Amino acid sequence: GRRLLRAEVVRPHVCVDEVFGLHWRAGEPAERREILERLARKEMSAEEAAAALARAERTVVVEPDADRAQPIAEGLRDAGDHDIRIIAEQSGLARQVAELRPDVVLIDIANPSRDILEELALASGPSERPVAMFVDRSDEGLTRAAIEAGISAYVVDGLRPERLKPILDAAIARFHIFQQMRAELAATRAALEERKIIDRAKAVLMKARGIDEEAAYALLRKTAMDSGKRLADIAQQLVMAAGLLGR
Repeated sequence: GRRLLRAEVVRPHVCVDEVFGLHWRAGEPAERREILERLARKEMSAEEAAAALARAERTVVVEPDADRAQPIAEGLRDAGDHDIRIIAEQSGLARQVAELRPDVVLIDIANPSRDILEELALASGPSERPVAMFVDRSDEGLTRAAIEAGISAYVVDGLRPERLKPILDAAIARFHIFQQMRAELAATRAALEERKIIDRAKAVLMKARGIDEEAAYALLRKTAMDSGKRLADIAQQLVMAAGLLGR
């Protein structure tokens, strides 16, 4: 019998599931539909269905060539639980990706140019999710462009079904590491900005009340505690008020 491939091809206003011999309603996630059908047939409990739905990772594959898209989807299916969506039309890619809200995006480009690479990379939202890009050829400039665009994995001449899982696993891990680094950097920058505001507020109090730095900080802290607000917020309000008064 013919092996059914759990994938859905997404094209604007056109159902092209026939590319893979599939015949279900356009826009319906295949993996999730099967789980819900099994639940309706009482082949699994509600708890099992909920767990299975949570496990099904939504993966978007950007590939206009159906002959190249099919082995990619097969490789993903063999690698685990994937709700696979194939985007064959690259125009309006950012909108399509945003509507599908995938966990991972996989892009396959045969012969990329720098402009196309950057456009596809940015449209796939590399700051929001792991993005793996496979290309048939590359050079130093293209590799640098992919890294600067935030691609989690950039693989040259390596799109083979058996390699998909380890590459995607690495892309996901790298994405989360960089997400943590970005969050820590943002927190550090915010803390530094708050420290500057607090120092400015202390200077305002020291000048206005003729007190030393320690007393100014104690006054700021007491005001924050009494009002139930953050110290940095009280400092910001004081600095803004001083600015309005020209002090």
